Amino acid sequence: MADSAPPEHTTAHASGSESGNHADRPVYVIGGGPGGLAAAYALRERGIRAVVVEKADRVGTSWRRHYDRLHLHTTRRLSALPGLALPRRFGRWVARDDVVRYLEKYAEHHDLELVTGVEVSRVERSPDGTGWLLRASGGRELTGAAVVVATGYNHTPSLPDWPGLADYPGELVHASDYRDGAPYAGRDVLVVGVGNTGAEIAVDLVERGAARVRLAVRTVPHIVRRSTAGWAAQYSGILVRRLPVGLVDRLSRVMAKASVPDLSAHGLPRPDTGLYTRARQGAIPVQDVGLIDAVRAGKVEIVAAVEGFEDGKVVLVDGSRVEADAVIAATGYERALEDLVGHLGVLDERGRPLAHGGRAPKDAPGLYFTGFTTPISGTLREVGLDAERIAKAVRRHLG
Repeated sequence: MADSAPPEHTTAHASGSESGNHADRPVYVIGGGPGGLAAAYALRERGIRAVVVEKADRVGTSWRRHYDRLHLHTTRRLSALPGLALPRRFGRWVARDDVVRYLEKYAEHHDLELVTGVEVSRVERSPDGTGWLLRASGGRELTGAAVVVATGYNHTPSLPDWPGLADYPGELVHASDYRDGAPYAGRDVLVVGVGNTGAEIAVDLVERGAARVRLAVRTVPHIVRRSTAGWAAQYSGILVRRLPVGLVDRLSRVMAKASVPDLSAHGLPRPDTGLYTRARQGAIPVQDVGLIDAVRAGKVEIVAAVEGFEDGKVVLVDGSRVEADAVIAATGYERALEDLVGHLGVLDERGRPLAHGGRAPKDAPGLYFTGFTTPISGTLREVGLDAERIAKAVRRHLG
């Protein structure tokens, strides 16, 4: 199933023995996460050879580095990838370790062709113009008939360039390095960022005995219940996906008032911008797994956004200063696609792919992207659907 180096005949293609025939070349899938594995399976199902190239030594790398308490916010049944169900024993909300086990099993079950320990640094058009050339670690040059980029939404940890950060003597870690709250028991901790990661870390810190937990918020998030009377928030996300944005904004506002208490007195007023409007901009709502109760009980204190660092303290935008034992920056990730494909003119001004799923960029036929959106209907569900669309598009592309 797994190889330590790309197939020999692929390397031969790159060294000049290409026939120019698409049939002689595989489709390369860059990234061994859910999106990449699903795309490889869908291609294989259509008789197209797909080779997954993963820079780590095993699949599911990004999932392995997530914090310990993480569970999917989407249901087990609607989070499975094409061709293999998630086991019932994993429960309704699948734990991180079980997601990793599932991805390993998925690659094994479908006998996917994997190349591990090889990092692709740049994608270029092949010299003969009929395919794509991948420049990879170890001086490898791989030529493929098409390429699927599935390196993931959470690729490279992002830390704002706060003034004074370089001279800050205190403990500061990115959320990507956070595993659990045990090391912070009895300590004063500031969590920066109120996305799903920041919200869950704040709750985890409370549950693991942190003496004080403050959550720095720049933009007030939409908060939704993960499930209400058995109805998962994901179900609503799927139902409204094709409705007009304004209508969904109005519906979600009514739902929020009915199911989520007003936290204005605690520093979290209801957002002015609609939920779906915000989601279309890339800011998915926070699914509550304990944050509401923790805020109402005063166990998580909401403070203003971070402005910078000065004299060993954290300066907030409202002028106040926080002296904490540790700062955990849940400040998101970069897609980090610029070096890989930025020269091809396929990214927007924010570094996101101009085309996604089964649509290739206008000037880059045979180049596809998956896993770079955050749909309210569930990322795993959508990468599974994207895999089918990409496989169909590749089939058409190859003629």
